[in-house]
Amino acid sequence: MKKLMTASMVLWLAACAPSAPEADTRATPAAPAQAAVIKTATPPPELADDPAAVNQAIDEVLGDHARYEAVIRQLQQAVAANDAVAVAALVDYPFSTVREGQPLKVADAGAFVRDYDRIMLPAIAEAITRQKYSQLMVNYKGVMFGNGEAWVNGICKDDACKDVDVRVVALQPAS
Repeated sequence: MKKLMTASMVLWLAACAPSAPEADTRATPAAPAQAAVIKTATPPPELADDPAAVNQAIDEVLGDHARYEAVIRQLQQAVAANDAVAVAALVDYPFSTVREGQPLKVADAGAFVRDYDRIMLPAIAEAITRQKYSQLMVNYKGVMFGNGEAWVNGICKDDACKDVDVRVVALQPAS
């Protein structure tokens, strides 16, 4: 987690650092026929989606990052494809959420598929599909997408919690 914070601070400091003054590119009076050169700022290259810091955080807080990463990537692909069956296969049951102020209980994958459009609201789907892996938030509650629209966590399969099943544990509108 320290690397994630450190990288953010470096990027913030780099953005705040003063830059060298640009050369004067205006036309000079000695060359009236010369057109003025207008310099346009080039957009910064998009940051790479480097999973190292998130993987380290998952390893330290939740366990084997490879298991979490596989489920996260499967979830993103299934939601992007609007594949209700594939999403339902990743959910922990019984599943509970709230829609329009009312509790919604989903007993199994079949019920999830039937209610997919009520459960996977457009804002939730967008938060899942737009989420960069490197920007996931990790804590003891699991791995969070967006502003909490989706959560993935390990479900203990034994008393010592050595064997976990990584599942989607929450799909909810942002608060």
